[in-house]
Amino acid sequence: MPPLLIVVSDEDPVAVRVREHWGTPASTGEGVDGAPLRELRPNVLLLRRPGFHIHDERLDRRLPRALQEAGTTLLFPSIHRGEQNVRCLTVHPLGNPGLSADVGGRARTVAPTDPRRMASALRSLSEGGNAIGFGATFEATHHGPELGLPSFFVEIGYGEDAEPPEAAVRLLAAVIPTIEPDPRDRVALAVGGGHYAPHFTDLVMKRRWAFGHIVSRHALTELDRATAASIYGATPGAEGIVYARAADADHPALRELAPRIRESTAPVRGPSDGAVTPADRSSSGT
Repeated sequence: MPPLLIVVSDEDPVAVRVREHWGTPASTGEGVDGAPLRELRPNVLLLRRPGFHIHDERLDRRLPRALQEAGTTLLFPSIHRGEQNVRCLTVHPLGNPGLSADVGGRARTVAPTDPRRMASALRSLSEGGNAIGFGATFEATHHGPELGLPSFFVEIGYGEDAEPPEAAVRLLAAVIPTIEPDPRDRVALAVGGGHYAPHFTDLVMKRRWAFGHIVSRHALTELDRATAASIYGATPGAEGIVYARAADADHPALRELAPRIRESTAPVRGPSDGAVTPADRSSSGT
């Protein structure tokens, strides 16, 4: 399984608070721009960065070559800001499917995804968030930075509170280093629905689905064929596309791009599907 690199921004209030729970793990002896890479646990590394996450463009090119070649996944803990200013936990991939790149990255450019890790993160956050009054949801692909390695954000939105609530910070600090991809999940590109992707969130919670990029219905208005192909290619292991509604499959940029998959074809998750055992990981080759 490729390593997980947790990237914490010194400018992000959530990242700073979550990092404090991890203390100062031992250095691996390597670093990036003078900052040491630290081992939080086996196969999970930690890196501090100055500036805001969304503008840390092509950070992957600055990593040690071994991490680049291993296909390391970058995970960014972050604050979530939304128009409705609600308390929530979010998970989302990176990139800009459309013409705007106002929040980092480049227009019509997306980063590779890690679908099964994102699904696992969402499930763990949902389970823990229910106990503290925070709902968990996917967000559609919508901002940078531009990266060439698999990457995603895990966020806390805390509404009118002055700082991230400690219960939510503790949850992220506990969940992030323990994220394990579930090899039983089927992988697909998700298309349609709203920005907060309630349909695809529900599918991941109830069935063995893992989605890479999530293209909202709003983003479809600017989607061209070349970008659609690159988005599909940045969802590794995808079997096809799951649509929120049948009409979305007729979009010119998506027509015959990949097989259309019925959401009901993935098995229902049962009470025993909450954890991945060592035997599962060994048999899957991940």
